[in-house]
Amino acid sequence: MTPTRDTDATERGELVVVTGMTGAGRSTAAKELEDLGYYVVDNLPPSLLPDVVKLVDEGFSSAQRIAVVVDVRSGSFFHTLHANLAQGATGRRTTLVFLDAADDVLVRRQEAARRPHPLQGTGRLLDGLQRERQVLGDLRSDADLVIDTTALNVHQLTDAIGEAFGSPETMRLSVNVISFGFKYGIPVDADFVADMRFLPNPFWVPELRASTGKDGPVSDYVRAQPGAEEFLDAYVPVLTGVAEGYLREGKRFMRVALGCTGGKHRSVAMSEEISRRLLAHGLEVRVTHRDLGRE
Repeated sequence: MTPTRDTDATERGELVVVTGMTGAGRSTAAKELEDLGYYVVDNLPPSLLPDVVKLVDEGFSSAQRIAVVVDVRSGSFFHTLHANLAQGATGRRTTLVFLDAADDVLVRRQEAARRPHPLQGTGRLLDGLQRERQVLGDLRSDADLVIDTTALNVHQLTDAIGEAFGSPETMRLSVNVISFGFKYGIPVDADFVADMRFLPNPFWVPELRASTGKDGPVSDYVRAQPGAEEFLDAYVPVLTGVAEGYLREGKRFMRVALGCTGGKHRSVAMSEEISRRLLAHGLEVRVTHRDLGRE
């Protein structure tokens, strides 16, 4: 999408910096941001971030939203990205997005694309990925939004970017409550992880086994167990308190993961209830049942 000139704009548009692992979906994210109206620059040396912002301000307007993709192809310039962001060198509200995925998935994607890793040299593709993780470690820990694309296809990643940046004018915190099964792995992009396996498993109740935590009988059963309501009454205030702190610090995303054995009963029921309570506190909430239907 071509940006439009707007000399009457009074607010500075958001700057989204997209980085992350090779093969995790940076190009897909950039294409979606472009479709959302962002002025997108790929493979930008981090030291040029302030120059790009200045050029867009002068050529279009300070309200034009910008997205830049920065990766290890920037070589020796890459270490300046962290400093530029920390110092607020762009003068814009900046969101750092980090795309990640499991190493085995990244290897498969690179092999399918028949492309070497920029850091592998004469070694294996996996060696390049490990070096890349070391270089990107600080950025990942500082990211405002981490998206794990291990189990996402192109359309699902596009949807995730669209949900995050489709309405960038809003300053509300976006909370994603995720249910999952521990046997399928903990979501690596979660800010908070809670274990619902302290509650009895409805799987062992014959009449509930085929149902899910979204069904009334299972939800009622889970919430009636000793400790369930006490957990909800204690945990939700923690999350709302953290949400207020995130907003004060300029963070726009929070991911809360609740797990049980298979991600079908307990975690689903408790995620639905926590989401309901967070909505009642005025937060923008969506629920993702990662492993529901996987068994």
